[in-house]
Amino acid sequence: TIDTTQIWFKTGLRDYVIIDAPGHREFLKNMVSGAASADAAIMVVDAEEGVREQSRRHAYLLHLLGVRQVAVVINKMDLVDFSQTRFDEVSREITDYLRSIGAAPMMVVPISARGGDNIASRSARTPWYDGPTVISALDGFHGHPGVGAQPLRLPVQDVYKFDARRIIAGRIESGTLSVGDTVLFSPSNKTARVRSIETWPDDQGPETAAAGESVGITLDEQLFVERGEIVSHAEKPPKLSTVFHARLFWLGHKPLKVGSRYKLKLLTQEAEVSVRSIERIVDTQTLENAAGDAVERNAVAEVTLFSRQVLGLDDYGDLPKTGRFVLIEDYDTVGGGVISMEGLPDQRQAITVKSTNVISVEHRLTADSRAARNGHRGG
Repeated sequence: TIDTTQIWFKTGLRDYVIIDAPGHREFLKNMVSGAASADAAIMVVDAEEGVREQSRRHAYLLHLLGVRQVAVVINKMDLVDFSQTRFDEVSREITDYLRSIGAAPMMVVPISARGGDNIASRSARTPWYDGPTVISALDGFHGHPGVGAQPLRLPVQDVYKFDARRIIAGRIESGTLSVGDTVLFSPSNKTARVRSIETWPDDQGPETAAAGESVGITLDEQLFVERGEIVSHAEKPPKLSTVFHARLFWLGHKPLKVGSRYKLKLLTQEAEVSVRSIERIVDTQTLENAAGDAVERNAVAEVTLFSRQVLGLDDYGDLPKTGRFVLIEDYDTVGGGVISMEGLPDQRQAITVKSTNVISVEHRLTADSRAARNGHRGG
């Protein structure tokens, strides 16, 4: 596989879209684009070859992209005569690695795709295996886990003028939104109440909308907001900052270095960022950390990025869907990663409260004295 391929099918429980992503290291960018929109992942490991470097790299990428529902299938069991010993060896190796990065697999299934063993029904050639089939494993996943209970995040995609209405459009990434809610726009810090949730072609819009829905909203007052703003409830807003830590996977042909500048894409926000520091470079095979002044292609690193403009962002540990970003150089995606605000302050207070030590004082020069000195009175 070179590019991602989408395949639609359904079981008795639900409809599915399988995003078939490439495995070779030269096409990791395509793998990332496919996995980034997934709710769950099935890792395919060759029973004969075992866990290879690319298996570990893909597992680490899934961890970076926030895919927490992972199942592993050990394929080509027919090449090892459906050996339980070989299955146990490979299963133990990949499970230990996934657990070490915080992505323990929900299940490991021995299969032979060629013969259909353990795909839709239990195979007689693996009498020692009593776990689920691949279809049962899929039905064990759940979609959009927990995003409805998380704080509201609605990145503004665009603002449309329609008859007398200004409709703010975007896709709700987490949380729920209702008519009458007081919402906050970040990073502009403007607030308003939701007058309506618009739908087309229906004239009567819904009273609420939830995560995963693309919506348009109108406000009770005219605010100038634009693409890139994040709509949230005022009680639980994103953080505002010009600097953040990141763990990123580097895909660029030129190495990432301190001082390098890139275009950051975070939700619908775009901003120029520079690399302030490289804390460490992570070996995806051994998970060992090393110092370095350059991050080479297909390496993982922990860095600090700086933006001249204030960004609305979330810590990946709090909101995975809104704590991820990509870096662009010369119209090409060169890296992607997750945000950490550990040890960094929320700058919203510094932006909203300019000063607390400014007080009114009495002028020593009166208006008459100033007019006499200047030869005319002020307007």
